[in-house]
Amino acid sequence: TFDDGPSKKYTDEILDILDEFGIKATFFVIGKCCNEAPEQLKRAYESGHEIGNHTYSHKNMTKFTKEQFAEELKKLEDVYTEYTGAVMPKYYRPPEGKFSLDNMKYANELGYKTIFWSFAYADWDNNKQMSPEAAKEKILSNIHNGAVILLHPTSATNAAILGDVIKELKNQGYGFGTLDDLTA
Repeated sequence: TFDDGPSKKYTDEILDILDEFGIKATFFVIGKCCNEAPEQLKRAYESGHEIGNHTYSHKNMTKFTKEQFAEELKKLEDVYTEYTGAVMPKYYRPPEGKFSLDNMKYANELGYKTIFWSFAYADWDNNKQMSPEAAKEKILSNIHNGAVILLHPTSATNAAILGDVIKELKNQGYGFGTLDDLTA
């Protein structure tokens, strides 16, 4: 899974790598990013990747009322439909992983499945990127069956290492699936 995009800078490169390996990912997108990189959003959609709701403004949703929560998700749904012509899949990932039981209830009432992750590392700040070698080691040493990996399509390092990580995971016998597969 990839959070906080799409990005004009690295999403195309990440999509190229995923396409090369025939892997479908889920991109949890933000409204502002969709408006800044609509072609990348459209390409991810048209390439068959799942697109999930990471809210319109990427704010702490635990502070929102039920109505505000619904509005945040709906506003992004509208942007998604504007650029893709499709209805947004009902996957929700709380910004920064901040959630409350009320938020999970609100998402469920709106038909969304709340999706977390089993592994993430600090890859979102391009001013504090690990070396490619360290990032690969960090990811590969934390993999397990059923892993839901959280990466960011705004990361130069992720774009640089993704192909190598996929090759190594395949060599270790891992496969790749979608959230539709995982939640079926």
